[in-house]
Amino acid sequence: METTVERATASDTLMTVRAFYLDLAQWALDEPSRWGPWAVPCPVRAADVQHRKMKSRQKARMDQRTQERLPVLPALIEAVDRNRKAAAARLAAAKRARPGELFTAGGQTLRRAALKRHSPHPWAEDPATGRRRNLAREESNSFWGWAAVEVLRMTGIRIEELSEVSHHSLVQYRLPSTGEVVPLVQIAPSKSDEERLLVVSPGLADVLSAIICRVRTADGGVPLVIAYDHDEKVWNPPLPLLFQRKIGLEDRPIPIDGIRTLLQDALAATGFTDPTGKPLHFAPHDFRRIFTTDAVMNGMPPHIAQLILGHRDISTTMGYKAVYPEEAINGHRAFIARRRDLGPSEEYRSPTAEEWEEFLGHFERRKVALGACGRAYGTSCIHEHSCIRCPLLRVTPTQCPRLVEIRDNLIDRIAEAEREGWAGEAEGLKVSLAAANAKPAQLDNLITHRTTAVHLGMPAFPDIAGRHVTAEARLPTGSNELGQSKDGPQ
Repeated sequence: METTVERATASDTLMTVRAFYLDLAQWALDEPSRWGPWAVPCPVRAADVQHRKMKSRQKARMDQRTQERLPVLPALIEAVDRNRKAAAARLAAAKRARPGELFTAGGQTLRRAALKRHSPHPWAEDPATGRRRNLAREESNSFWGWAAVEVLRMTGIRIEELSEVSHHSLVQYRLPSTGEVVPLVQIAPSKSDEERLLVVSPGLADVLSAIICRVRTADGGVPLVIAYDHDEKVWNPPLPLLFQRKIGLEDRPIPIDGIRTLLQDALAATGFTDPTGKPLHFAPHDFRRIFTTDAVMNGMPPHIAQLILGHRDISTTMGYKAVYPEEAINGHRAFIARRRDLGPSEEYRSPTAEEWEEFLGHFERRKVALGACGRAYGTSCIHEHSCIRCPLLRVTPTQCPRLVEIRDNLIDRIAEAEREGWAGEAEGLKVSLAAANAKPAQLDNLITHRTTAVHLGMPAFPDIAGRHVTAEARLPTGSNELGQSKDGPQ
């Protein structure tokens, strides 16, 4: 059956047509004899295809999908896990029941089917409708759908990377500083041809452990399976892939289309709908966008998210991150609150006499023996009036001898504290001595900066005006700038 896809805009079709004509022109340059007769001017002009608007609309659609699906993700995870456990309970109850016997498990009442031919899988039928169900297949589909959802949402990897995760991909790294062992999952190169390592969180470790326990054989090893690479059109060597299951007597890998089907079946069983009432559709790439948005919104630096996702350009990573109205509203409200705290409570109000005296007194109280304190109005001293340590102290050049006396006094006091065994006193005095030694250097830099001027070679206005007046003063009466009289050359 053919499936129809609704066309979003006509720009997509115009882009496809333009790309086809441009490809023909390029092929004609490479092979003129073959493609030359077909190369014609493109009927779609570059101005007809608005790339910026198309990208903006595409980003808006992606953000809309993420905004609709991220709030549903916790409920989706719970529903998928609940369906997995219910399917496992029905399978276990069916194995205990005899043919024709009713059993209740996973919220359903079924009857163990009596088969005319032997089957390795337990079948059950609905007592009301008589429809038969393969409970083993239902349990398998529920488990692998749950596993796909969990791995995709906790790693943000692509679906083709998910199908290539093997038992060999699980590695560990020992931190040189503490010796702690960090579990990692190695992602094989796919779209960007770059291999990367992801940290295995405790939740992801539980999911991977459940997968390995399911596919592991009696001897404890993961079976080797051969997968077909649809991009390279080759069969890959045997690998212990994690996403595999037994079909009959043979272990086979779960292909990419199979993973998509398992995801859709698992999502359909949850019964979630979108705002229009249609079943909520999750594409595998939606989990990648949700992972990026959740990571960046919770404080992960964008360049770290870029490395985790395997993007070559950080703009691609930020394109995956959806901006929420709540995020914009909270940021705007925080900006308004900061402006309100910094601004006066009552604008355009004349200060009272007491307020004016307090304001002037602030600057009077900033005067100290060595110079002046540079702290802002309305702030208290953060160094408890230990001015020699404060970086806001502005030393007056005339107070350099006093600064030398303070430094010599500190040296004497440190020697006395060390002689008497006052280790705490000596430690505090050494901090003050270090600050006192830095003050002369700061003062010298300030004096040098104020007295040194750099000539940029640009004439100032007084120089230009003086030169113009002097030149006119040297000209004789009735002459122009070339030394000629108004009546002609002399």
